[in-house]
Amino acid sequence: MVAVVPLKRGCGVVVLFLLQFGVLSGRGSLSIEHAQLRSPLSKGQVTSSDSWNTSPGVTESTKAPSYIPNCPSGGLCDRLPPECVMCSENYSCIYGKPTFLECRVREHIHCVDKENHKQESFTINTTCQFCWQLPPSEYECSSSTNCTTVSCPRQRYKASCKVRDHIHCLGNRTFSKMLYCNWTGGYKWSTALALSITLGGFGADRFYLGQWREGLGKLFSFGGLGIWTLIDVLLIGVGYVGPADGSLYI
Repeated sequence: MVAVVPLKRGCGVVVLFLLQFGVLSGRGSLSIEHAQLRSPLSKGQVTSSDSWNTSPGVTESTKAPSYIPNCPSGGLCDRLPPECVMCSENYSCIYGKPTFLECRVREHIHCVDKENHKQESFTINTTCQFCWQLPPSEYECSSSTNCTTVSCPRQRYKASCKVRDHIHCLGNRTFSKMLYCNWTGGYKWSTALALSITLGGFGADRFYLGQWREGLGKLFSFGGLGIWTLIDVLLIGVGYVGPADGSLYI
């Protein structure tokens, strides 16, 4: 009996030690698992907040259409520039005859009729013709300084043209057109003629027009003994001899 009691006590101590170790190990594993479960949750919260901050609905800012600055508000609808309205073009009309265009105002544009009533749909009366068939006064074209204006035959250049505002026509409002060279370098015809008559024997007219070689030839030959001087007076008078850069007189 004496030997059994210590054994039972020893077994009890061992069992108690094992139970305490299991509890401690269980608490440790629970704390680790809790930390592992908690960390993805926190990451998910951060990710969701980031995605919410970078959503297109929040960062995207509304921008006004590009045509707004060119469209006066409160004016007559039929006087708006073509970029401010949307019109249905009637290609079945007869060239040169009156026709009409059914138009509608673009978004964010406010206009009125002649009685100061707000309008959204209206009709524009115009002439049946394509934009490139308009008279030159109704479109603007680019100029070129790389061609010669005084030549035979006259030179042409390819210009880029655009229809003026408030002018309505069929087709593209921007087009290309072959135009005659028509630019000036600032030379005056009256000045060139006066120099040719008074100082032509010294080549002053040719120097003024930028023709240095001809000017030196007239200077050292005394105007070709007068013959060259008389010829230049006639050529400059009729406009056959012009500036060396190929431009027109002013």
